[in-house]
Amino acid sequence: MEIKAIRMFDGGFMNQPFAFGGEEGKENFDEQIIYRSSLQNFLIDMGDEVILVDTGFQNGMAAPPKKLGAPLYMGEKLCDYMEALAALGYRPEQVTKILVTHKHPDHTAALQYFPNAKIYMSAVEADAMKLSGENVVRVEFNDGPYHNFPAAEKIAEGVWLIEAKGHTNGNNIVIAENDGLFYMMHGDVTYCDAALKANKLSIIFEDIAAARQTLDRVREFIKANPTVYLSTHCPEGYENLALKRIMKL
Repeated sequence: MEIKAIRMFDGGFMNQPFAFGGEEGKENFDEQIIYRSSLQNFLIDMGDEVILVDTGFQNGMAAPPKKLGAPLYMGEKLCDYMEALAALGYRPEQVTKILVTHKHPDHTAALQYFPNAKIYMSAVEADAMKLSGENVVRVEFNDGPYHNFPAAEKIAEGVWLIEAKGHTNGNNIVIAENDGLFYMMHGDVTYCDAALKANKLSIIFEDIAAARQTLDRVREFIKANPTVYLSTHCPEGYENLALKRIMKL
């Protein structure tokens, strides 16, 4: 197994009220405290199959403008998702499975480019996106608990899709086990690693109580297992992967 980052944007920023203010309110945090931002998704090369965790924006998506005081700026565009995939040496027809953490377009807009892939996602997200067809697998989490997470489904040897509601009502995370480490691709459970360490929720959620429960479970898992935390929206996502850096809480 080999896990790779598919990088699309870098050099951005987010402010503390955006990253930390979900429960206590934005007004209780400092707009002048800034964290780095980027955009990347992940790929799991199993040797005999290629599994994507989310896909980025559709081809040709313009970079959002940089605005003074913006709560979140993803950064400068490096390339389209499909260009980044090609730069890693992969063709779209090689992809066999796509695991969707949640419905937002920075995670799903490029689903359309993979003709041979089965798309695994929660029924809630599939309904929200109005996705159907033989290639859409509505995951029912039939394999029971995974460590401290109550509902999970084994996708491949060492790869699990785990129910983790809150950011959206059908939110999931992905954990890949490799060489004694647990690689957690969590979508947007947090927007930056600083929020994970500070135990804070972002202002973006559909169910705040479920988001809190998910963050608690994520932190409990990380404390009990050597976990490489692979974030979508901050550079620590690809840095942690490159360094196999275990998250410490």
